[in-house]
Amino acid sequence: MTEQGERWTAEQVLALAPDDPSRRAGGRLGTAGAWSGTGTGDQGAVWGLCKGSGRTPYRTVVDTTGPAYTCSCPSRKFPCKHALGLLLLWSGGDVDAAGEVPDWAETWLAGRRARTASAARATTGAAAGPADPEAARRRAERRAARITAGAEELERRLADLVRGGLAAAGQAGHGLWEETAARMVDAQAPGLAGRVRELGTIAGSGPGWPVRLLEECALTHLLDRAWLSADRLPGPLAATVRSRVGLSAPPDGPTLRDHWLVLAQYDTADSRLTTRRIWLHGRESGRTALLLSFGAAGRAPQPAFPVGVVLDAELRPHASGGGLRAELVEQFGPPAAAGAAPAGGPVGAALDAYGKALREDPWLDAWPVTLTDVVPARTDHGWQLADAPWPAGGAREGSGGVASDPAREAVPLTRAAQAHPALWRLIALSGGGPVTVFGEVGHQGFTPLAGWSADAPGETVPLV
Repeated sequence: MTEQGERWTAEQVLALAPDDPSRRAGGRLGTAGAWSGTGTGDQGAVWGLCKGSGRTPYRTVVDTTGPAYTCSCPSRKFPCKHALGLLLLWSGGDVDAAGEVPDWAETWLAGRRARTASAARATTGAAAGPADPEAARRRAERRAARITAGAEELERRLADLVRGGLAAAGQAGHGLWEETAARMVDAQAPGLAGRVRELGTIAGSGPGWPVRLLEECALTHLLDRAWLSADRLPGPLAATVRSRVGLSAPPDGPTLRDHWLVLAQYDTADSRLTTRRIWLHGRESGRTALLLSFGAAGRAPQPAFPVGVVLDAELRPHASGGGLRAELVEQFGPPAAAGAAPAGGPVGAALDAYGKALREDPWLDAWPVTLTDVVPARTDHGWQLADAPWPAGGAREGSGGVASDPAREAVPLTRAAQAHPALWRLIALSGGGPVTVFGEVGHQGFTPLAGWSADAPGETVPLV
């Protein structure tokens, strides 16, 4: 233990890397030979000078409470290879506590603290509501009218598509879909635009694509009709519809402070935007929360947390999204040592949870679940996670003492998960025995995001 709490593992540090080249370069800099003037303070700061190709060493500072990084190198990646190397050096115990912070490090740290305080004040002011509620209401009405016009136009285009036959959609190319998506952007309905672009990727995408296209067209039609009838929907469902068409809403409801285990963090990107998803689990509340952040194409969003650490933090949930999405209000101290895996259940309970969530959000692609005592298994149709057999003559924990072994259930892995290199990490983690796996289950299967073995139940292994 240090004054900052338990230091991260090398795997947790490397999980912060924006790409594989940065991960490899940072690993090469994680030795003491490249560094001088290193130190760590009692407020989550780590600093050091790294020898580069020039005469002046690079000045690198990391605030582990964020985490946040700065470096005098010209790299535009966050964190850069020098920040990763410094954190690897720190995680290995090769950076000692220092009583005095260098001026160049203290300047950045003081500026960061001032910016954090300013952002907190701005957030408090925004939560108090707009300065002119009447003007805000008129803007909202104008945007709602534009979205309604866009939804009506999309309905006509879907009707024309079905009337002309889905086979023709495979010959139209992407131009028609992009033009329709642009019309939805003009209508200020980015959610509808995203669904239209998704339709364009399905047409002609392989065997069975007309069936998949019809299914997605039906869901898009359902969303259109739900928006056009939103005033007659129950409040929570209406909030979900607004979110699905692209209307952002501020966090709602009371804040919740807990010790949050970072289950997973991963980015998805297109030509316009990079989206970061961070899954958290509250130790005391038992709640699962999703932090979403966005960055312009080519730039990593913030924040970023090592998988497996625990955050003493306060979150504020959103009304839509099944109560999963939340905003980080305040973090109290640096990330601490990891905790145990969240409580889960068998495959059947996970599928039931997804089915229940679909009642609240019919457009839900996946739902977060934790599977306990499952084994990776290869079948003729690909990889799946199956309930582990019960011990001979015994009963599964929580089964009420029933000794009989009913049919085991299994869930297939998604195509993307089966092609991901982390699949072999999951198989190695299992070694043929039962494991605990956190991930997202949906109509396309299960995507593993983190795992725990029976031998090391407190060590979170990233699987994405």
